[in-house]
Amino acid sequence: MSYVTTQDGVEIFFKDWGAKDAQPIMFHHGWPLSSDDWDSQMLFFLANGYRVVAHDRRGHGRSTQIGTGHDMDHYAADAAAVVAHLDLNNVIHIGHSTGGGEVARYVAQHGQPQGRVAKAVLVSAVPPLMLQTEGNPDGLPMAVFDGIRAGLAANRAQLFHDFAAGPFYGFNRPGATVVQATIDNWWRQGMMGSAQAHYDGIAAFSETDQTADLKAITVPTLVLQGDDDQVVPYKNASVMQAELLPNATLKIYPGFSHGMLSVNGDVINADLLAFARN
Repeated sequence: MSYVTTQDGVEIFFKDWGAKDAQPIMFHHGWPLSSDDWDSQMLFFLANGYRVVAHDRRGHGRSTQIGTGHDMDHYAADAAAVVAHLDLNNVIHIGHSTGGGEVARYVAQHGQPQGRVAKAVLVSAVPPLMLQTEGNPDGLPMAVFDGIRAGLAANRAQLFHDFAAGPFYGFNRPGATVVQATIDNWWRQGMMGSAQAHYDGIAAFSETDQTADLKAITVPTLVLQGDDDQVVPYKNASVMQAELLPNATLKIYPGFSHGMLSVNGDVINADLLAFARN
């Protein structure tokens, strides 16, 4: 397996498939998953001639279960370490959910200043800020995130099962086609990681104000989200992202869930490919 070691001694696992002279696409996964969540997209873009790269965030998947650094700054720096190790240039960065926050912080603070980024994609992403504050009155109350923390501390395995079986993929909606293997794969990925990394990561994805990151991103950025996202409310996420980004294209999918990359992968992959080729 392939790893890069960060400045603070964390071994970050990564996948790197495809011709080394092809344009690279780097994928950034959501909480509490791993790079395995991008299997469908990686195979799709590999078949379409791209070099595909994805890593496991610190404390997630096969990366080191370190007790520190579970915040957007470290997430972005770790992604930068993978990019530097592979000497990637002209990269398209695609991030889902928490991974979208990681992409925004990486592109704004590392990728653009280093001249390595071509485009970015935010899918059902958490910026600019999920938490309800005085300046963000439409955000989610702290009680929502405290509830996730309490559930994780009490029975992480049950919380992860219920999350995947319910709101994440919209499997709790009337008439939904429930795919047990998809639930099982989500649970498997989550349980591979560190409980502490997952616990601390809740603050990272909910309390990090990334308004400045979005305003700083000048590369073409595609913003995608479903209007039935029960995890990250789209009006306070993708709609605001498109308003803050200087060079954004917004697409809202009627009825699609937070996990639309999996359950509606054929639609999303085609739109991602069109953006990559444009």
